[in-house]
Amino acid sequence: MIAILLAPVYLLANYYLLRRVMGWVKAWFPFFRTARHWALPVAVQAFLACSIVIAFFLPEGRARRVMKLIGNYWLGVLLYVLLAVITVDLLRLLLGYVLPFKHIFVTTQMHRIAGCVCALVILIASIWGVVNARIIHVTPYDVTVDKTVEGMDEMKVVLVADLHLGYNIGEKQMQQMVDRINEQDTDLVVIAGDIFDNEWEAVEDPETIAATLRGIRSKYGVYACYGNHDIEEKVLAGFTFRQSAKKESDPRMDAFLKEANITLLHDEGRLIDGKFYLYGRPDAHRPGRGIEVRKTPDEITAEMDKSKPIIVLDHQPKELRALADAGVDLDLCGHTHDGQTFPGNITIKFLWGNPCGYLQKGSMHNIVTSGSGVWGPAMRVGTNSEICTINVTFQNS
Repeated sequence: MIAILLAPVYLLANYYLLRRVMGWVKAWFPFFRTARHWALPVAVQAFLACSIVIAFFLPEGRARRVMKLIGNYWLGVLLYVLLAVITVDLLRLLLGYVLPFKHIFVTTQMHRIAGCVCALVILIASIWGVVNARIIHVTPYDVTVDKTVEGMDEMKVVLVADLHLGYNIGEKQMQQMVDRINEQDTDLVVIAGDIFDNEWEAVEDPETIAATLRGIRSKYGVYACYGNHDIEEKVLAGFTFRQSAKKESDPRMDAFLKEANITLLHDEGRLIDGKFYLYGRPDAHRPGRGIEVRKTPDEITAEMDKSKPIIVLDHQPKELRALADAGVDLDLCGHTHDGQTFPGNITIKFLWGNPCGYLQKGSMHNIVTSGSGVWGPAMRVGTNSEICTINVTFQNS
């Protein structure tokens, strides 16, 4: 359980933060040197730090939802508080102790100035992160598939992923997403997994959200595959608990998709209008109900007419070379969130062959979206929530 293992680190980070904030405040207001003045600030931080744990143990209801939101916002703010404070501490050590400038940089005045700069940076990053996460952008791509489709020279596909319906994301974000999709005049809409955020009970007013998603306009319909979060499992600070029981979607999740007119492809494919294939893969790590091991790329395309375009939905951008060798033309993924928050958008580049955006493998085009929702901290810094429009041109070689 990653959440349990990280608990001591989380507590130490909050303690370190409190000590640094106390030092900065004392530099400005000397009367805060007594313990009684710190009773309220310590209580407030303890409440914020424990909010995610409190929410985990509360019964389902309004109180739990509020505590979950407080905890998710706090995780994002805590990240930037720690980044700012650690950066300043390292600079202070470098300038004040390694270099011969201690008399300039290790002073009460510099301590005050550094604290004010940190507070401003944290405030700007946190507010922008919360606001930016709620803005859905449109990212266009143009690809050419060297195959002929009778009666169709081109097709527009809209790729979305990582909705994470739950405590962070609800009907308002979905309405904005649907509006953006309908502006594209699309032929096909696909959802590459993580529609839910593990807990069905976290979805507020699912009937309204389903009605909103039914408003998507698409010539060939809306199709989806499941991701690693489309299972019923408790979540603490964004991390799930691995239990011995098999991980499966809640039947209500499946029913929700049906109500929303979204066709779930669960390790299965369809020949759409006799023109192209669309295949939805189960998640690589959590394939879900009824599937122990998902089909290999070769098994996916074995019985397909490879003269027709083959589009695959796969939540995680894995097995790209194998999919390309199997004859797949377009592989559409999500999962990475492009790192979601700085510096995650930098470190994510070392973890995936294609962390976000476009990559070509042989004749196959792979596109990974940063997603329409958020996971864990309810903010985006350095990345965008998005839908991707993919203009596919068909041509004879």
